[in-house]
Amino acid sequence: MDNYIVSARKYRPMTFDTVVGQSALTDTLKNSVKSGHLAHAYLFCGPRGVGKTTCARIFAKTINCMNPGPDGEACGECESCKAFNEQRSLNIHELDAASNNGIEEMKALIEQTRIPPQVGKYKVFIIDEVHMLSTAAFNAFLKTLEEPPHYVVFILATTEKHKLLPTILSRCQIYDFNRMNVNDIVRHLTGVAEKEGIQVEPAALNVIAEKADGGMRDALSIFDQVAAFCNGNITYEQTIKNLNVLDYEYYFHLVDYFLEGNIPKVMTTLNDILNKGFEASHFIGGLNSHLRNLMMSRDPQTLPLIEASDSVRQKFGEQAKKCKPQFLYAAIRRCTDCDINYKASQNKRLLVEITLIEIAQMATEDIPYSGRSPKRILKQLFKSAAGAEVAASTAATNQAAASSANGTAAVKSNVANQPAGRPAPAAVANPLTAKPVQEQATATVVSKPRMQGFSISQLSQTMNAVKGAPAANENAADGATLSAETSGADVAMSDQAVRPDDFIAAWRAFAAQLPREEATMATRLENIVPTAVDDYHYEVMTENPLFFEQVKQLLPDILVFVRKKLHSDRVEIDVKQRLIEDRAALLTRSEQFAKMKEMNAAFKKLVEELNLDLV
Repeated sequence: MDNYIVSARKYRPMTFDTVVGQSALTDTLKNSVKSGHLAHAYLFCGPRGVGKTTCARIFAKTINCMNPGPDGEACGECESCKAFNEQRSLNIHELDAASNNGIEEMKALIEQTRIPPQVGKYKVFIIDEVHMLSTAAFNAFLKTLEEPPHYVVFILATTEKHKLLPTILSRCQIYDFNRMNVNDIVRHLTGVAEKEGIQVEPAALNVIAEKADGGMRDALSIFDQVAAFCNGNITYEQTIKNLNVLDYEYYFHLVDYFLEGNIPKVMTTLNDILNKGFEASHFIGGLNSHLRNLMMSRDPQTLPLIEASDSVRQKFGEQAKKCKPQFLYAAIRRCTDCDINYKASQNKRLLVEITLIEIAQMATEDIPYSGRSPKRILKQLFKSAAGAEVAASTAATNQAAASSANGTAAVKSNVANQPAGRPAPAAVANPLTAKPVQEQATATVVSKPRMQGFSISQLSQTMNAVKGAPAANENAADGATLSAETSGADVAMSDQAVRPDDFIAAWRAFAAQLPREEATMATRLENIVPTAVDDYHYEVMTENPLFFEQVKQLLPDILVFVRKKLHSDRVEIDVKQRLIEDRAALLTRSEQFAKMKEMNAAFKKLVEELNLDLV
């Protein structure tokens, strides 16, 4: 127990060749050592756990090596290398700027630079977390950093380069360390597992590498944690259990349910995930990443962008073949919107559930869809016995309506076959079929789809169909209001003057009977107040050119309706567009000055007497 060393320290690289994922930087440093072109100050910056301090120590050891190799590596056998390996070298000094950030500590460091090295060529000062130094310490350090003794080399390390003064940055050679990719971390962890004699599954190492977020130190720490939990046999199931990572199989199953339109399965899967203690925001982020990987899997050129094992990549490729690109784009956009609105939502679970329902319904649509807004209202989600009864009732009603229609057609046929001059027999209403006809017509109207926007052509077609409908269809829901007024039936006309209140009421009645699809047009018509020109002549004024054209096209239908409603065929309606006067053009200062003199004689006289002018 006393001899145990964590993997992050035990397997810390000792040479440039053993540094993982920073080959460009290590090659540059080795070439500098071989050529002898060394700077007096270096700045190593990058994320945590990517090898900044490790490379600083290796570099300090290598430049002091008495017998460096031809490849720029330290020999490891000379006195300087042995002293470094045994941590007793007097030529390498490390300072933690996070806890020694005052001016007094900086003055002590500057004093140490005056003492030349006893063994080796250079005295190396490694200052870790240099961005934590105070402003006074930075200012005291500037002169020494710019012109140190020839045997002094400074190596500064920081995770936040943007916090350093520009005067510090300009005095250093800057090396930016990158995050390590998943494959590099997996290869290194595989080697560590072999040395430690630990059995491990590749999928488990991928989970650890993704959890480390590009840092090798974090990856080794997580590896030690999982190894202790699994007792030397690391499996995928135990890894995700110990790290509380959501299994990617959930996402594969969810996408399959989306493609099937199986919303109940989607809801139960979400419930299982939440019951395991996962946050809904974490789930949505994972689903978004999964959909992104599916999109990348559709093309062999983008397949390497997926950071996963070969077996998982194969699963992504198989599932991506089932998904249409339009569905993936729309689903990613919906997940992104949900992620953005998650914090502001009062009912977070409901937000996630609605998002999943919309994604499932988009997967079953055949129409190409961009995903910017809901294409249509939500469909029926769950089937029930009540729904089956309603469907059966509707089918029976439609059958009765068809029988009634056949009977009506037969009556019309008999009327058409009557000899000329003989009066046609009156149509006899069938009390058994009259009610089903009305119910069937009402059901048809309720089930009509709503239009997404206003179309004057569709409105005109609807009104023409209403006007041309025969009197026998007076029970239809679309013509319920207009059946008496617009069907062409004889209505007693009156020569009495039309009162403005009656006309406005008829005008608004026309707007109210418009189909639900034309709600926007109906609202605009209701907001207009026609004005009386005389007893029968009314005028409608509008400023919107587009609305003016729409009303003009609709005017014949309005006129027919209003005349029948008011029982007067003398009513006339004019639609006019109010012209907006051209606004005054913008004047320059000189033109404004001249205009003021022209409009105001007193001002003009004052200007002339005092000889005033614009400056």
